[in-house]
Amino acid sequence: MLDRLATLDLQFQDREHIIAAYLYPHADGVALIETGPGSTVPTLQARLAARGLTPADISEVFLTHIHLDHAGAAGHFARHGATIYAHHVGIPHLSSPDRLLASARRIYGDDMDALWGEMHPVPDDQLVALHDGDTVPLGEEDLGALDTPGHASHHMSYVLGDVCFTGDVGGVRMPEERHVELPLAPPEIDLVSWRESLSALRAAADHQGLAHLAPTHFGLYDDIFAHLQRLEAAIEAADEWAAEHLPGWSSGEDALQDAVTAWMRGQASDHGVDEDAWERYELSNPSWMAAPGLQRYWETHTS
Repeated sequence: MLDRLATLDLQFQDREHIIAAYLYPHADGVALIETGPGSTVPTLQARLAARGLTPADISEVFLTHIHLDHAGAAGHFARHGATIYAHHVGIPHLSSPDRLLASARRIYGDDMDALWGEMHPVPDDQLVALHDGDTVPLGEEDLGALDTPGHASHHMSYVLGDVCFTGDVGGVRMPEERHVELPLAPPEIDLVSWRESLSALRAAADHQGLAHLAPTHFGLYDDIFAHLQRLEAAIEAADEWAAEHLPGWSSGEDALQDAVTAWMRGQASDHGVDEDAWERYELSNPSWMAAPGLQRYWETHTS
């Protein structure tokens, strides 16, 4: 199976190894796991063309969750006939993305279009809502869905053969690096649920013979249990930092962003991340977004 799986680098913001889409040709069509944002559609189409494919050849699209860097181009592929699969909680936002886009625009402002491009709605009859344990046949293989909240309540991971596509719940990791970073963007960070999802990933690795993890940011890794151990340490570190610094925080949003960025940069440095790699971590997972994410988690789940 692995010999048919291709990692497509979408060259987000003209940088390598920021956002991946995964391509899996099978006997009955061609599946795509993640689409990236609308802004990277030309690159994705070029990656397909290099393999003799067009968007019309994509039969299934599987989204780990509906954030724009993962799902923004889903409507583009639906226009070319693909069936779009996603967590049942996220499905309404793919059908009617206005609220999702308005929320993103409040965060990104004038940078919205350059970063994310267009997001088209997906017709209801091309949407399939997935629940934990659902399977979808892809030729001779079945793709299995794992409900894995923590980064978002509507997050799915997917198991195909011996590969688990972990979206954001499996953390952010750059090629050739051992540092696993938590994507902590608001509004749905839940470290309690994240721990439960980590247990689900470990169970899948134990019982389904997984050999590779494939986070969207970025690429395939075969040191599964070491990766998950680092992910667990990152969850614990985030919880400890929040407990130490957030009660009674009164220094304002900018100071909180600076403090969180300094903490995250320090963690990366401890794991040997140099400046070039840190820039790629920041493009994949901006540390300034972790500040409101952690603050909202603390206020919502510990008060």
